[in-house]
Amino acid sequence: MNPAEKPLIVQGDGSLLLDVHSPSYDDARAAVSPFAELEKSPEHIHTYRMSPLSLWNAASAGLDARAILETLSLHSRYAVPENIAVSIRETLSRYGKIRLLAAGPSGGDVLRLEINDASVDAEIRSNKKLAKYLRLQADGIFVALTDRGTVKQELVRAGYPVQDEAPLNEGEALPFAFRETTASGREFSVRNYQKEAAAALVADRRPGTGFGTVVLPCGAGKTIVGMAVMGLLQTNTLILTTNIAAVHQWIDELLDKTSLTAGEIGEYSGETKTIRPVTVATYQILVWRPAKGDEFPHFRLFRQRSWGLVIYDEVHLLPAPMFRVTAEIQSVRRLGLTATLVREDGREEDVFSLVGPKRCDVPWKELEAKGWIAAANCVEIRLDLPEELKLPYAVADKRNKFRIACENPRKLAVVREILKNHPEDPALIIGQYLHQLGIIAEELGAPLVTGKTPNPEREKIYGDFKAGRVRTIVVSKVANFAIDLPDASLAIQVSGTFGSRQEEAQRLGRILRPKKRNSWFYSILSRYTTEETFGENRQKFLTEQGYQYRIEVWEGL
Repeated sequence: MNPAEKPLIVQGDGSLLLDVHSPSYDDARAAVSPFAELEKSPEHIHTYRMSPLSLWNAASAGLDARAILETLSLHSRYAVPENIAVSIRETLSRYGKIRLLAAGPSGGDVLRLEINDASVDAEIRSNKKLAKYLRLQADGIFVALTDRGTVKQELVRAGYPVQDEAPLNEGEALPFAFRETTASGREFSVRNYQKEAAAALVADRRPGTGFGTVVLPCGAGKTIVGMAVMGLLQTNTLILTTNIAAVHQWIDELLDKTSLTAGEIGEYSGETKTIRPVTVATYQILVWRPAKGDEFPHFRLFRQRSWGLVIYDEVHLLPAPMFRVTAEIQSVRRLGLTATLVREDGREEDVFSLVGPKRCDVPWKELEAKGWIAAANCVEIRLDLPEELKLPYAVADKRNKFRIACENPRKLAVVREILKNHPEDPALIIGQYLHQLGIIAEELGAPLVTGKTPNPEREKIYGDFKAGRVRTIVVSKVANFAIDLPDASLAIQVSGTFGSRQEEAQRLGRILRPKKRNSWFYSILSRYTTEETFGENRQKFLTEQGYQYRIEVWEGL
């Protein structure tokens, strides 16, 4: 290829510019995504940035400096700046420079930091934030077992990701098998990419394996990956997830696809608290406490069985208080499952340190090409505010500007038109504001599901949708997490949470289960408002996953 036609420009500040119009854009985007983070995605030039964390995640997944520099050179229009080559080598050389090992053959309550570089050893010994956690001795630096996670957190902040090779507990054994025919009567097998993801985490069970994060798109079967890891380890397992619907989904999947019995699976939630060899709990119950400043009483769940595995479902939503207890259980194998490593609170480093680095990342487009998830058409529709809302919008504060834009009453007409154009597609209408959703549900005669909908009613609505008795449902942000509606092929987003990429991942994922027809994802925004600005995160997320989006202006009314 003529160098002038190559899509990538590597800049001296570590940013990567990608020309969307280059014929090899798609290849270059896929090549740089494992080690660079997308920052901006306007229509012509997309900007990625290499950060220490993105490079260390790449290293944990098997990439080295040579492979990364070869990728940059292959796709770059100009020579890679020498300072960038040096920076990549230096950053990756820090990965594993510090190892965390057993203190000796007899074990005990301490671990040892192995540092083979005298200057790094001196730097760590003089680090004031680490001082209270380290036992400095002439023959080495030692760490209490209970401080294992906290030390890893502080070291990654200091620029030294730890290669944790200390022993892990096996946990109490729990033998079970996968069914070849599910309890519901369907043929079942774990897909190859799901097996590979599970194997990437468990590896050969030697030190340095058994913990980390698997990134898979919604609809690709992250639950099955978790079950596959359980199958490899055959041990007591604690599964933590986002809400009661997700708890029930995990339990249903385990009973449907494995030989585990109802007596071996417990639910630990606000509704019931049963602890069994496999226990599925909500994050909400674990971070509940009687009053601010009190201890979290349900953290004791982590110590009430000999767990051999903890699964963090939707790990990008792991509540901040959970990092403390996660830091304390570093001797247990850990699996994080997510569709995106982006956290809105910026604590990606803590997921890296405490749950584990990225072990496997299968792109959405790759699974789409193989038919494992549906192809998606993404359309953003922009429309004007009505005249009577333009003045209230102009004088409102930032938060109310966003709400006025989101609740634009003209969106209802657009929803009707989209539904008219997709008469065969089972549809989800998703939004943030309950008043707006209530109006839409009433006007369409569609059932409404919100956080206040009782679980029996919610599950009946979902059941009617799956059975085809209901073609359209209106859902609040409860649709973001762990609802299993495989036949949905049309999603219409009428409002969101300030353009969260996490939210975009979950909402797009609702319609990506494999099916005979392609899927459609519409987002409706008010033009010339803050909602349009926040919509840039949507575009950024779709670009990260390899999807193209179309922008249309609605001229109706």
